[in-house]
This record gives sequence, C-alpha cells and structure tokens, in this order.
Amino acid sequence: MTRSRWTALACLLLSCGVSVLLGFFLERARPDLMMDFKGVYFDARCLLQHTDPYEPGETLRVYLKEGNTLPESPEGLRKVLSGGAVYLPTTPIFIAPLALLPLGPAQVLWMILTAAALVFAGFLMWSLGANYSSVISGGLICLVLANSEVLFATGNPAGIAVSLCVVAVWCFLKDRFVWAGILCLAIGMAIKPHDAGLVWLYFLLAGGVYRKRALQTLLVTAVLGLAAIVWVTPISPHWMQEQHSNLLVAAAPLGVNNPGLANPTNGKVSMVIDLQSAVAFFRDDPLLYNSVSYAVCGALLLAGAVRTLRSRISQQGTWLALAAIAPLTMLVTYHRPFDAKLLLLAVPACAMLWAEGGRVGRLALVVTTAGIVATSDLPLIVFLAFTRNLRISTDRLSTQMLTVIFARPVPLILLVMSVFFLWIYFRREPVSSRP
Repeated sequence: MTRSRWTALACLLLSCGVSVLLGFFLERARPDLMMDFKGVYFDARCLLQHTDPYEPGETLRVYLKEGNTLPESPEGLRKVLSGGAVYLPTTPIFIAPLALLPLGPAQVLWMILTAAALVFAGFLMWSLGANYSSVISGGLICLVLANSEVLFATGNPAGIAVSLCVVAVWCFLKDRFVWAGILCLAIGMAIKPHDAGLVWLYFLLAGGVYRKRALQTLLVTAVLGLAAIVWVTPISPHWMQEQHSNLLVAAAPLGVNNPGLANPTNGKVSMVIDLQSAVAFFRDDPLLYNSVSYAVCGALLLAGAVRTLRSRISQQGTWLALAAIAPLTMLVTYHRPFDAKLLLLAVPACAMLWAEGGRVGRLALVVTTAGIVATSDLPLIVFLAFTRNLRISTDRLSTQMLTVIFARPVPLILLVMSVFFLWIYFRREPVSSRP
C-alpha cells in the first residue's frame, strides 16, 4: 500500500462513513426505515420456523409474534411485511445466518457488512481508475459513497449485490482471485439478478477467458439456486406461483414497484428510476411505457451485443462496455437509486477518457458526473424539495416533455450516459491485447 492508496482509502472510508451516520440517524428517527432488510430478515425467519414467507401476511404474522409493534405507515414496512416475499429463494438463504440473531444486532451487522462491501468495491475501482487519473476516480467514487444514506437507512440487499458484482469485475479483469470473483458474481446474481445480470451477459458475449468465467459463474449460481430450492420447496411448495402473484401486486397501480404516476414513492428519494417511469408521463399505460422502454433498451442491448461479439477482448473496450451497461441496467426494468451504485463500474472508463484529453474526455466527465449526481441521495433531496410543488400543464407534447425533464430527470440522464459510452464503444477499433 503506497501513500496515495492509503489516502484514497481514508477518503472512501470518510465518504461512506457520512452515509452510514446519516443513514443510522434516519433509521432511528423513523422505525419504518430499514424496511427492506426487515423484509428479507423476516422472510428468512419464516423459513427457519418452517413458515411460508411467500404467503401474504405470514411474514407480518411472524414479525408481530416476536413482540414487534404494528408499523403505522401503510405504504412502508407494513406493506413490505404483509405483501408476501418478492425475492427469489436464493436471497433468504444468504440472510439466514443473520436471521438467527435478534433483529437489533442483525441490523447493525448488515449495515456494517454493506458499508465494508461498498468501500472495498469503491477502492478496487479506484485502484483501476487511478492508472489514468487518481483524482477523477477518487472524486467520483467518493461522490457515490457519500450519497448512500437511503441504502443504509433501508438496508436494501442492493448494497451487497452491487458491491459483489463490482468486486467480481476487478477479479476478472486483473485475473487475480478468480474463484473469489466467480463466487462474488454468483452471489450477486442470486440476490439481485436484475442488478448483476447484464454484467454477466457482457462477459459471456466477450468470449475467450471471460466467457469461461461467465459459464463458471452460471454453474455456481445454479448450485446456489438448487440449494435454495431444496430448502424452500418443502416449506413453500407453491413459491413460484406465490412470488409471481406478489410481484404482480407490487407492480399494479398504486403498488410500490409500479413505474406509473400513482406510485406512492413518486417524489421521494426512493423513487423508481427505470425508463418506464419517464415514458409513463406521456401516457400512464403499461402497454405503452413497457413497449417503448423495451424497444429502446432492447435496441441498445442488441447494438452492444453485436459490437461485443465482433470485437476482440481489450481493456479499453471492456471499460467502455461496462460504463454503458451500468446505466442501461437501471433502465431496462424496475430499479431505484440505491441500485445505481453499479455506476461505480463507469468510473475507470471516465478516468481513461479524461486522461486522453480533448472534448470527448471532458464530455465523459460531465456525463458520468451527471449520472452519479442524478442518482445520489443528497442532490435528489435538494432537487425534489425545489420541484415538489411544481405544476406544469401537460396539454401538449412540448409541455409533457418539460414535465418529464423536471419530474423524471434520472432515467433521461442515465439514458444519455448509456448512449454516450456505447457510442464511444463503437468508435474504438478492436485490439488484441488482453487486460
């Protein structure tokens, strides 16, 4: 560890410490917070007590049975606990060791694990980006870590899943601790496949040793999934149908996962940020906003896949591809700002382009910074405070577009970020050198 590395680590720890501290006070101030962790925690408690967590109401029953008070907020923890489990069985299998502990110590330990994982992932990305620009890399990563208050306050598993995905990328690109990287990516996919899935897909399409790593990861993920199914199925023989039903309820109008205008989290820092949430402002019709979003994201995915299949593996190309994949992952399907910590993967590409200088380098910094700021908690709080009472007519297309810019800037910025890095990815000639 050189002096610069110790300095970078100290800055990352300080940045993450700010988020942990503010998240802790938020959690203490509102008992309905830490609700995402409580949801998976009591799902695992249900399974440990041989009770079906996918049956609506069972998780809440176990929660109350253990002496906890009924949550007051109907759209918060109460809905999370009463609606039935929405995660795959592979998620509670990793929470089960913590579910053996009382809720208080389990929450503290989960927050510590999330913070340690984020700092470690951020440090690894800094170590790669520092080869091009240590200042740019450090500044962007500190910005990500210092704005993770909601992640710590809710305890969402995205903090662990995204961090493990980032660690796996470092292991694969550096060709070090490869089996640790395979296990990390497999666990990330098992916990939140919609966070790590496109990263895994890139390695599969890239070919060569990366495809081998992707197939090994798939095998480990399948083993983990089989173990989870063997555990859950005797307790919840109809878990697939029940989970599907629970997801439909959560995505229905007035549901917390619905991207439409009636979502109760609209106007809050924990809002939905997929592309559907922006298209819904033109017409709040699932057929329309899903079709448009899938068409746009599908076209970008197809273009990137064809470019990857026709290219040779290169370090430069890998960074550009991952920088395009990270924001695109947020747009394809349901995500919230805490999932966007995956934008850590865009930092090395930004630093690389900045080091090359010129207009492209400056534009890369602006676009990457905009993506990170748009999904950061404190800037979102300020932005929402200024726009909460904003009323704009939606009679014409021009005013509808203006409404989207003010009310849903996050998916639009992420779309610009993904298109920009995909454009640079196409411009660069494939080379044969391997990372």
